[in-house]
Amino acid sequence: MTPDVIKVKAHQGTKLELEFADGSIRLFDVKPLLHYPAFSDLRDSSLFMKAHVQNGTVCRNEEIDISPDTLYLRGEVLNGDEAAKAISAGFEC
Repeated sequence: MTPDVIKVKAHQGTKLELEFADGSIRLFDVKPLLHYPAFSDLRDSSLFMKAHVQNGTVCRNEEIDISPDTLYLRGEVLNGDEAAKAISAGFEC
């Protein structure tokens, strides 16, 4: 079982910076999902930037969320320096 998302920061474009309950920090690019109808609304940057944590995953509204398994397993692990920068810059939840 993968850990829950505890913090998220949406970046301009299509990337999410994520902190998980196990302390890992990962970068996930949503772009490959945008061609699926369920995620096509995320092309709207104002909706994309509304990312927040709810029930251990990233949500935008009541209809769009991404499995924490997908975020964790497909997210790029940030190394120590990159992770430190993410933490010092502060996450948004």
